[in-house]
Amino acid sequence: MSGDGEEDLPAFVALHGAALRASRVPARYWESLCRKLRGELFDAGDYFGIMQVEEVEEEEEGDEEMEEEFKKKPNPGNEPCFKVIVTNENGLQASNPDSIFLIDHAWTYRVEHARQQLLHVPGLLHRMTNLMGIDFHGEIPDEGSIEQVLQEMWKYNQTYQLSQGTAEEKVPVWYIMDEFGSRIQHSDQPSFATAPLFYMPQQIAYTVLWPLRDLETGDEVTRDYAYGETDRLIRKCVLLPWVPNEVLDVNCFTPEPSDEHYQAILAENKEKLPVVINPPVYEKDKVFKVFTDIQQVLNNLTHPRFVFTDHEGEADILYNFSHFKDYRKLSEERPEVMVNQFPCENLLTVKDCLASISRRAGGPDGPRWLPRTFNLQTELPQFISYFQQRDRRGEDNHWICKPWNLARSLDTHITNSLNNIIRHRESSPKVVCKYIENPVLFHREDVGMVKFDIRYVVLLRSIKPLKLYIYDVFWLRFSNRAFSLDDLDDYEKHFTVMNYAPGVTLKQVHCEEFIPLFEKQYPEHPWTVVQANIFKAFAELFQVASAKPAPLGICDYPSSRAIYAVDLMLKWDSSRDGKRVMQPQILEVNFNPDCDRACKYHPTFFNDVFSTLFLDEADSCHVTCIV
Repeated sequence: MSGDGEEDLPAFVALHGAALRASRVPARYWESLCRKLRGELFDAGDYFGIMQVEEVEEEEEGDEEMEEEFKKKPNPGNEPCFKVIVTNENGLQASNPDSIFLIDHAWTYRVEHARQQLLHVPGLLHRMTNLMGIDFHGEIPDEGSIEQVLQEMWKYNQTYQLSQGTAEEKVPVWYIMDEFGSRIQHSDQPSFATAPLFYMPQQIAYTVLWPLRDLETGDEVTRDYAYGETDRLIRKCVLLPWVPNEVLDVNCFTPEPSDEHYQAILAENKEKLPVVINPPVYEKDKVFKVFTDIQQVLNNLTHPRFVFTDHEGEADILYNFSHFKDYRKLSEERPEVMVNQFPCENLLTVKDCLASISRRAGGPDGPRWLPRTFNLQTELPQFISYFQQRDRRGEDNHWICKPWNLARSLDTHITNSLNNIIRHRESSPKVVCKYIENPVLFHREDVGMVKFDIRYVVLLRSIKPLKLYIYDVFWLRFSNRAFSLDDLDDYEKHFTVMNYAPGVTLKQVHCEEFIPLFEKQYPEHPWTVVQANIFKAFAELFQVASAKPAPLGICDYPSSRAIYAVDLMLKWDSSRDGKRVMQPQILEVNFNPDCDRACKYHPTFFNDVFSTLFLDEADSCHVTCIV
């Protein structure tokens, strides 16, 4: 920026050029856009007007059919229907470098804060109900109006994501354009394009609008709500929120993806598979040099047969926090060096891959130990069809949307709204899993019956033969409010991850204390039986994960070892003979888990892990071999 506040075009392009190119904003508009942003010039009113379209009731044959068609027309919100038209008497020329316009955002938020903002931000609920055509006459926000806005907003929502910052700051942002932007209707042959632009100097996001062809006075301004989607079936799916009566008649069977799918994942991860090596043999009393950047290991590994080194080149064991990529080089140059990861282990630790490989166990719905899961990027039609079928049968339709690769429940949402799920696909790659509507609950004296999940640490010693151990201590996490299938945005009712939320109580119960309490609450279900079913599920998961050669399965690399944390819940189910059973539900598998609590309460934790994985001395350790 120069001294008189003028931002020259090169500086503007240096900051925003990449975003403008990605959004395909023609370069002829950039100078004008730069000027309008700098001067906060909203001149759309000089060119466009909003027109209300009344439905004309004609007493004619076939008017029911017309009405049906009208109902199907994509128009956000309820009646009345609005259109935006060109009002400038000279029309609008796409070649004119000034034909680009700013649209302000009426509401910008993250989904988990939406309800609170509607309740507490003065005037927000009033403006949103007006914009969406919802009746709201009171001054004080009421639950009914808020619920309606939370349902309807998915027809208006747009999204963007910040590319820099913490994991929390990268969670997608949703926004609703102002009354002008929100009235622009859909068309498969749109007259305009729109794109969000984050204007760096002001740290504010706007939507930019530009014409795709010349328009005359009276022509309608439209945009493509499924912009960028060319596949006809996917377009139909993406446009479903605005065509609510559409039934998708698609087979909802989701076979395992093709071999090419896994090859593409390997290429995208830039992982180089190892060459075949002979399993290394070590001297009986060898002291291993460990190179690690994990503080918990440095602080807690005290076993005499392991010493630390600061030099990666002289290490016998690489115990890295971040993902190791070049197994080929390691296997060719230093095959005897052990590493705390397996090639292709992302098939377990990334949620869409976990669902894909798990289909090798169990029928079309997958194994009983995994909630029914769909990849929203590649299985949207099957999901919609499945959702609609459940709806018609009157079955529970609560689902949980999760990003493929974020931890700590970030950007994770529970909903029974199909529109909500379809639109979430636009923000970041997600899976949608059947939400456990009938979880086994735990009685907390201070709160009542709450959800809980269980974390086991799993030690993978080898793939061929498959050798799997479980650490003998498991960890529990509890919700802070009594469970019921409502208030789906109440984090402390529906989620159990409390150790990252500031000012939130973290209930801790040690597993030895938990087991008698659990058995007192559920005398018909001894913990030994429940745990045997959990271990059976783990064994099945690792068997299918290693059943095919890499990159379709975890790679059999003799110098690899790993620990994972597997999170699960229990749900009520019926066995084949009609008995009520507690069915384990695997939620996720975590790479390099946080072992802070393990080290705090069990000081020998890393000695046990290293003895089991690297010395093959499991007998004296707190571990159980399950495969």
